[in-house]
Amino acid sequence: MREWQPTASMQNLRRRAQVIDSVRSFFAAQGILEVDTPSLSCAAVSDPHLFPFATDFVPEGGGQAQTFYLHTSPEYPMKRLLAAGSGAIWQICKVYRNGETGRRHNPEFSMLEWYRPGFDHHRLMQEVDELVQLVLGCGPARKVTYAQLFAEHLRVDMHQCSTDDLASLGRRHCGFQGELDRDGWLNLLFSHCIEPQLQQPTMVFAFPASQAALARVVPDDDSVPSAARFEMFIEGMELANGYFELTDPAEQLRRFEKDQMQRRALGRSPLPIDSRLVDALQQGLPDCAGVALGIDRLIMLALGAASIDEVIAFPFARA
Repeated sequence: MREWQPTASMQNLRRRAQVIDSVRSFFAAQGILEVDTPSLSCAAVSDPHLFPFATDFVPEGGGQAQTFYLHTSPEYPMKRLLAAGSGAIWQICKVYRNGETGRRHNPEFSMLEWYRPGFDHHRLMQEVDELVQLVLGCGPARKVTYAQLFAEHLRVDMHQCSTDDLASLGRRHCGFQGELDRDGWLNLLFSHCIEPQLQQPTMVFAFPASQAALARVVPDDDSVPSAARFEMFIEGMELANGYFELTDPAEQLRRFEKDQMQRRALGRSPLPIDSRLVDALQQGLPDCAGVALGIDRLIMLALGAASIDEVIAFPFARA
């Protein structure tokens, strides 16, 4: 048995270090502050489709145990820094998502996240594109709306079609015979029928307003109000997910509570809401855009690797 050995070659680990050095140089050249935030939080991500790892802190000598969660993203504490006046910030950190394993997934992986006060999602798309071109030596990404991709690949007007129309497409193209809500069918069709076709660098924006997550809803990205967010794809793989950030604390709390309701509807236990983030928004989050980019996936693309195991030393199976 040789399971003590790394799955990535030493050459790949050296090239990984070079990619990270180039990322650090990119931000240093622009004077953006590198920060370091906790991996453990007393609150958890609200997204009902993400599953955080939980652990108990037990005070030395005894006492009441307290549950903490390994973060799925450093987003919440980074926004607290922004509200405290940090200005533009970035970091590369380990994040953790339970249940995610595969050729492009590891439960513990590296994320690059940064926030730019004064930027909207379009300006941040440009900066993400600049970084990716620098690392990969590729051309600029195509910018295209979510609805336009549905028209191109599925020949459907996403804004006008009914949920039954989407269900019919989902059953025909994906073979799924269960029941989903409208966003469920949209997500299924996008992931199975559209995402694999996005081989060249592509920035997808103007997502449905119902998929805004922590982004604003804006009136002018498409023919209907849409989420001010974007995702970048290369070789059929999602690389980055960015938002023109929501700054309204009441709306943020409403969305957290809606996520909890959806968790219950899916038969999942509710998780603690991050009240500290809501308090920070009440203090005042500057207008800003933020993005999370999968560093391991970026390195996969830079090295031409087929599996994440080729670019990380010890994946989950060898942890």
